[in-house]
Amino acid sequence: MPHIAVVGSGPSGVYTAQCLVQQLRVPDVRVDVLDRLPCPFGLVRYGVAPDHEKIKSLQGNLRKVLEDGRVRFLGGVEIGPALPPAKLLELYHAVVYCVGAAADRRLGVPGEDLPGSWSATDFVAWYSAHPDARDDGFVRDVRAAVAIGVGNVAVDVTRMLARGAAELALTDMPQAALSTLGASEVRDVYMVGRRGPSQARFTTKELRELASLPDTELVVDEGELALDPAYTDPSALPAANRRNVEVLRGWAALPHEERRRRIHLRFFLRPVEVVGRDGRVAGVRFERTRPDGDGGVVGTGTYEEIGAQLVLRSVGYRGVPLEGLPFDAERGTVPQLAGRVLREGRVSPGEYVAGWIKRGPTGVIGTNRPCAKETVASLLDDAPALTARTLARDPLAGLVGAGLRPVDWAGWLGIERAEAELGRALGRGPVKIPDWEGLLGAAGAGS
Repeated sequence: MPHIAVVGSGPSGVYTAQCLVQQLRVPDVRVDVLDRLPCPFGLVRYGVAPDHEKIKSLQGNLRKVLEDGRVRFLGGVEIGPALPPAKLLELYHAVVYCVGAAADRRLGVPGEDLPGSWSATDFVAWYSAHPDARDDGFVRDVRAAVAIGVGNVAVDVTRMLARGAAELALTDMPQAALSTLGASEVRDVYMVGRRGPSQARFTTKELRELASLPDTELVVDEGELALDPAYTDPSALPAANRRNVEVLRGWAALPHEERRRRIHLRFFLRPVEVVGRDGRVAGVRFERTRPDGDGGVVGTGTYEEIGAQLVLRSVGYRGVPLEGLPFDAERGTVPQLAGRVLREGRVSPGEYVAGWIKRGPTGVIGTNRPCAKETVASLLDDAPALTARTLARDPLAGLVGAGLRPVDWAGWLGIERAEAELGRALGRGPVKIPDWEGLLGAAGAGS
């Protein structure tokens, strides 16, 4: 019976497991979905904003796959010195790596590492209760914040900075983050892009959510929008980009209203320096840009500084190397051919990739389905050769023998129960446990 390991329990990993157990070409496939964390669902649990209940409800679909009798979830399993890829391949007929893109792209400007300058991923991990997150007082003594980037993550962090405590209390946000954001003195949030509104990466749905924030004014400069050649006539744009321009045009026409918070949407500004004073962030210096006629921008030599005590960098994700696997540092991916891992240009038998570590950080959650399907098709083509080898024992015994203590599905259910109990004690719905000790203690009680 073929026994396959899928490393990563986010959407790409779960979709890969689903493709493996639902296919009919190779019967009796069993799949172990491994994850470094004791909790499944990857970015759906730790990357989707807590107020996005519809997207977070995707956990229900992923859950059905992990509850399939042919699939086994094993959390707390980290690929590393105790369990390198070569050792993992000894335990399974094949291994599919679905480890995503865990790092942020850097700006590459002076002052980027000043205290108060963070990647958006750091901020998201904190308010999403990732056990590796650091609580470094993100919004302490902050009255103005700058989010650099105009994608959905930039919109998310902007919205979280402007949300009120009463709204956030309805989410599963950890109590410490809720208390901190609820007491925040942030009054101005700037979301800044180096290109124009017609090239922004956020979806119209995400953008429009900014208008639903109570006691918040949206500030858009029509003169700045007009720098975009497509602004006056967006009819030639793709539908999504056209809708974005139309929404921004409507906001630019709104009269000024005095509100508690202001969100400033800025375009055609390229960061050239994170400015520091007294050893921490004091603002960002930008150069005004203009379209170059080929879809990019060029600098104009005109500069502007936006004062802020918090900078969140949201200019894209990047894959990180996994020791023991080949890695293309330029692309931030594992070299592959139709999902088969390539070592020095040759297919590595039994090793596969899917998701962002395969194709780079592109697409939406649903894009992982066809990506996983392609990889699984390659694996099934290779199955006769892969399954000619008889496994010595149940891979779980090999994981335990390597000194690991996997968290099974019962352990995850224990975490869920503990989070529900924590929420009841706080007068809220389920509240995420934010630390390793708490998660592993709840998992142990569940098992």
